[in-house]
Formats: sequence, C-alpha cells, structure tokens
Amino acid sequence: MQTTWIVAADEHRVRIFEVEGKQDNFHEIKDFINPEARLNDRDFNTDAKGRYFGKGERSMGHTAEPNVSATQHTTDLFSKSIGEYLDKARQEHRYDKLRLIAFPKFLGALRKHLSKEAQQLVEDEISKDISNFEPRQIEDYIKTRLH
Repeated sequence: MQTTWIVAADEHRVRIFEVEGKQDNFHEIKDFINPEARLNDRDFNTDAKGRYFGKGERSMGHTAEPNVSATQHTTDLFSKSIGEYLDKARQEHRYDKLRLIAFPKFLGALRKHLSKEAQQLVEDEISKDISNFEPRQIEDYIKTRLH
C-alpha cells in the first residue's frame, strides 16, 4: 500500500496529512507552528547594525545593511526545519509520495530545503495557502484539485 503525505503550508503553519492507499484514509499527522513569522522586524530584539570601514587612514565608517530581514530569516529557518523533518521521514520510509500545497513564497523556501531524494518523491506542487483550512476542507480541496 502506498503512503502519500500532503503538506499544507505557509510561513506561519505547516500541516502534514497522510493518505494510505485510496483517499479513504485521510488524517493529520503533524502540525508545526512558527509564531515568530507573525512578528514584525521591529519586534525582534537586535543589536545595532554592523559597521565596516574603508581602506586608508581617513576613511569613514559605514553601517552594514542586513541581506535579509529578521522575519525572512525566521521563515527560512522554519522551512529548513520542515525540510529536515521531511527528509528524516523519507529515510524512515514513512511516505512514498509528497504533495506540496503552500503559499507561493513559502513553497520556494521549502523547495530549497528539501533534499534531492525527497524532491524526487514530490508528485504535485500547488501554490495556494490552505494551511488554515479545517481538515475536512483540505481533504475536499485535495480530492477536487488533485484527482
């Protein structure tokens, strides 16, 4: 019997559902929450920006702007942890196929953190945020969109 995991995700929440065999046995197996994603950049406690100095004796100091915002960084860390979880589950043979349904920006971050082996098990990718739907709504969405 083939096991499919359906990942419904955005930067705030990732829910994993399992379907064994036919669509009759649909149930949620994991729910991850990323509370930091709801914060604004100004809500994070940070030190002053880094400084750098030009060459020469009389050069002026400048502040270094960060490459990513604090919220982008937490979202990246969250997607990385989800990718690691999915890869560990793949190594344990807990699923045979993956279906990813995620907010477009988070789908890209998640894709970046999936191992090559896990990427090969991805059957479908849909850019849509359904992570806050009720389980029954998610099941209905999957049945109508993926079959």
